[in-house]
Amino acid sequence: MTDEVTPRTGTPRSAAYRQDLSRSLTFRENILITLSAVTPASSVFIIVPSVIQGVAGASAVVFAVAALVGVAVALCYAELSSAFPITGGEYAFVARTVGKSTGFALYLLTIVSGILILGVIASGTGEYLGVVWSALDGRWVGIAVIVVTGLIAVLGIRTNAWVTGIFLVLELLALAVLAVLGFVHVTQPVSVLWTAQGAGPGGTLTAASAGLVVSYTAIAIFAYNGYGTAVYYAEETRQATRTIGRAILWSLAITVVAEFVPLVAVLLGTPSMPELVNADSPMNYFLLARGGPVVNTIVSLGIAIAVINAVIAIMLQLGRSLYSAARDRSWPDAISGPLAWVHPRLRTPVAATLTVAALGTLAYWLLPFQVLLLGSGASLVITYVLVGLAALVGRIRGRTRRAAYRMPGWPLPPLLLLATMVVVVYENLVSDWVPVSITLAILAIGYVYYYGYIHPRREDRWTLPDPVDEEP
Repeated sequence: MTDEVTPRTGTPRSAAYRQDLSRSLTFRENILITLSAVTPASSVFIIVPSVIQGVAGASAVVFAVAALVGVAVALCYAELSSAFPITGGEYAFVARTVGKSTGFALYLLTIVSGILILGVIASGTGEYLGVVWSALDGRWVGIAVIVVTGLIAVLGIRTNAWVTGIFLVLELLALAVLAVLGFVHVTQPVSVLWTAQGAGPGGTLTAASAGLVVSYTAIAIFAYNGYGTAVYYAEETRQATRTIGRAILWSLAITVVAEFVPLVAVLLGTPSMPELVNADSPMNYFLLARGGPVVNTIVSLGIAIAVINAVIAIMLQLGRSLYSAARDRSWPDAISGPLAWVHPRLRTPVAATLTVAALGTLAYWLLPFQVLLLGSGASLVITYVLVGLAALVGRIRGRTRRAAYRMPGWPLPPLLLLATMVVVVYENLVSDWVPVSITLAILAIGYVYYYGYIHPRREDRWTLPDPVDEEP
């Protein structure tokens, strides 16, 4: 099966996309929205605890290794995004390098998993708001969050940059509290940071294997994920071709510091490593032990804000992804036309964003949490595999030569990324084959749709124009 790819040379200016979105974001504002999608505080309080419970102090090693993998991922994203600064994100550059059918299959995977992830994240709002006020601990809170953030996301992109920026500052302050409490009360030896242990009988700890440490690296990679979403705002960022690569790399660097430093602080400052590992909620145990109930309540409010912030940022991302695919005429015109509409004053994809909010609400309301989790569980791994392939193929075929940013050390970063993902896929299959199977099934549906509907109409659908002309 051979994919056709639109040539990247000699394309007339008229073949480029139109500048319908508002190109008003600065480099820093792009980073604010991108970091909000990463949501470091949510990762530290929701994802990091599972790693601590699995390998105890060696969590530091796990997240250090994941940071190195993150560098390889970010370098691939930076070069591809610089070559194709298009609001469609990953599907836009995979389609232009690996092939159109693979690009559409990836698109379907990212939009479906993204909508399911909205439900997964929104479910955490009630949990943390419930610490502040028990009446807010309910499923209806998650529905309200998705609806309200959808209405916020249709506002101008700079308005959203400032809203998410303010929320981001609050969640980073919550992480700062965690770090200060840990480093002020250091009681554990430094060697704990590379000592792999797991929960044993009677609240004790037992030695954990190196293989177990490797398996938890996949979770840490997921905790850092989100820095690549800077490309979704490329058509709204000034001088995107020159700056989008740096925005991705800076977002990764800030993410690693914001998550790794509090983790180390908790590991060194916990009163008891066995109690931390065996706690139902390790971070709440630490906060109660070192800060007391008042601090725990205040920080829990900060985490609820972080979750809401993440939903806004992901809503912005998915709305632009749905808009981009509609602009490429992925669906019948009765669907693509409205979804590709941009509000003349706000200059945002209002219909696409509200559609994402509606789909996210329905998914959260109708599907059990476990289904939401399984449906989104392995999508990141497949996405990273295709990003690595795109970075390799793009250079080999010369399709990324227009990139203003060129990764150092090519082809080592994409090769490292692909090798790591092979290990992660294997570990996923060993631990639970269902998420990988669901992901591959969604990809297969994408291929079937592409060859059944888009390919026969390829003369005027998915022509994949050049990126928007940034010149006035």
